[in-house]
Formats: sequence, structure tokens, C-alpha cells
Amino acid sequence: MFDNLQDKLDRAFKVLKGQGSITEINVAETMKEIRKALLDADVNYKTAKSFTDEVRQKALGQNVLTAVSPGQLLTKIMNDELAALMGGEVTELETKANPTIILIAGLNGAGKTTFAGKLALHLKGKGKKPLLVAGDMYRPAAVDQLEVLGTSVGVSVYANRDSKDPVAIALEGIAHGKQNGNNVIIIDTAGRLAIDESLMNEISEVKAQTQPHEILFVVDSMTGQDAVNTAKIFNDRLDFTGVVLTKLDGDTRGGAALSIKSVVNKPIKFIGTGEKMEALDVFYPDRMASRILGMGDVVSLV
Repeated sequence: MFDNLQDKLDRAFKVLKGQGSITEINVAETMKEIRKALLDADVNYKTAKSFTDEVRQKALGQNVLTAVSPGQLLTKIMNDELAALMGGEVTELETKANPTIILIAGLNGAGKTTFAGKLALHLKGKGKKPLLVAGDMYRPAAVDQLEVLGTSVGVSVYANRDSKDPVAIALEGIAHGKQNGNNVIIIDTAGRLAIDESLMNEISEVKAQTQPHEILFVVDSMTGQDAVNTAKIFNDRLDFTGVVLTKLDGDTRGGAALSIKSVVNKPIKFIGTGEKMEALDVFYPDRMASRILGMGDVVSLV
């Protein structure tokens, strides 16, 4: 995960190796390399520029402690700013309402249905009684896939194969969940392109009719900047409450994880880290920042 970005950041920090102090010149040279590394990782240009400007300003305003080198100090500043860039704090899922309604949205192939199953297992582990609603009536075998996932995690699935109306199915699923005492209802939806006006209108209507407490936009992190641009269009229509990054166990460049919060101003709530149903983690910005920088002791040292 982020290996290529990590290597390039390591090389950027070597500019400060052996330097006794932080200066305008060596910071400028380091920031140039860091900005290039971020752009190569498919980070949004404005995000990369504002990020490096902020790091530069803070670095030049710091006195280097005798216990650390300029490189270590800059790494600490980078860690803090990366964490802030990705949201700063953990954003919990809102599950106080009974039932809590969660709408899942995103492009085709982003991993929405698999995420719905993983989320159901995650919430079941928290003591909830979730229900999965099969609202994707377009993709062949989508209902079958959700039923298989539901069975594998021990969660009930509501499906109506006789209906092609996703709004009606969502409302039926909510009614079914209320009757059966489900306190979380997770509605899976069909993948759609942001340029498909009829499908965008359809999911807007699902939102209007179901009044979900959470709308989670699922992003394939392998798609980088394209995912961020799509998220912005979806957010303008749906005003979603959080982002889910899938496939972070793959050879991702990091652009989506580093750009999406600053572009849509919505928190990353979960990350998918593998194919197993248990491979879903709550997103911790500080941990991800340390992971990207490949650091551990520096943060506690400074």
C-alpha cells in the first residue's frame, strides 16, 4: 500500500540529510520533490500545492530541537499535515437512530455490494441487528451476490425479484426491517455513472423517499483522481455523509485517499483492506499518515 509514494517521499527527505538547520533553500527543494511525489501519486493538484505550502510555512516557523534532525522535524510536520488532510479525527458511523438507515452509492465495480456485506458483519460485531436490502436491480446476479454475502456473515437479506423499482424495494426493505426488529438497514444500490442523468435522478429519489441517516459513497482507490472527480459530482447530488475506500490492499498510488477529503469535505469512514469479509477497518487518519511516511518513532520523539 502506497509503496511507490513512500519511496519517493523518502528520497525527498534525503535533501535534508546531514543538514544542521532548516532553511528557505533546503525546505523549498524538499517541498518541490514532495509536491512532485504527490502529483505522481495522482493527488489533486490544488491539494498537493496547498499541502506543501502549509508544510513549508510550518517548517520555517519551527526551531529544530537538539534531540532531532531537520529531517525528523519535517517528517513530524508532514505526518501531522497528512493526517489533517485526510480528516484529522476518526468519524464514527451514526447508528443511534432505530432503525438507522444507511444508503450505499457509487460507480460500477467499486465494491459496493461487498462493502455492504462487510459493513453488516462489522455492525453485527458491535451488537447491532442489521438487515441488507438488495436494491440493485440492474446488474445480473447482484441480488444473488448479496444473499450469498448475507448468508456468509449471518445477516438477513430483503429482496424482491419481481420488482424493478429500486425506490419501492428500498421502502419495502425498511418496512420489513422494522417489522423484524432490525436496528440497522443497509440499502445496496446499482452502480451508476455520474453522467447518467436518469440513474442519478433515481438514486436521488431513493434518498428523498428513504431519508437515510448515512449515505456512504464507495470509491475504488485504484482509480485515483478519477474517483475524486466522480465523488464531487455525486456529492453535489446526494450530499453524502462519508466515503469508503475499497481495494487499499492493492497497488494503489494514494491519490484518492489523500485528495478526497479536501475536494468534497466529507470524511473517509471505512477502508477495505482485503477480500475477506472481516477485511474492513474504521479509517484512522493519523495511522494512515504514519503508514504513508513509513514512520513510527519520529512522531513520539518530536
